[in-house]
Amino acid sequence: LMIVVAIIAILAAIALPAYSDYTKKAKVSEVVLAASALRTAVSEYAASNNELPGDDWDGFQVQESKYVESVTWGSDTITATAKGIAGDVDGETIELKASLNADTGVVDWTCGGSIPAKYRPGSCQD
Repeated sequence: LMIVVAIIAILAAIALPAYSDYTKKAKVSEVVLAASALRTAVSEYAASNNELPGDDWDGFQVQESKYVESVTWGSDTITATAKGIAGDVDGETIELKASLNADTGVVDWTCGGSIPAKYRPGSCQD
């Protein structure tokens, strides 16, 4: 019986941190999704006007969320700030940086931010 209890304790010690990281990653994906909604609006603006929107552009709506504190646009970067996820993630950001190809009107995006890379999706790794 003691061996079984020891094995269960070892498995729990391994599984609980992995589960915690998994749930944080799932919540961070909601922050990325909120930034992606604004990415679509910026891409449509750039396709129509062949330029990125200015800092004062307000032609977008941001969905409120349990895990997203804010989503903002500034010159060439979308910044989504996390909240309510965990101490090491709250207040950290996902940043989508825009680069406009003036010949085609297509916007290329690079993803980064201050949220630890282990919680970001594979498409948003440094």
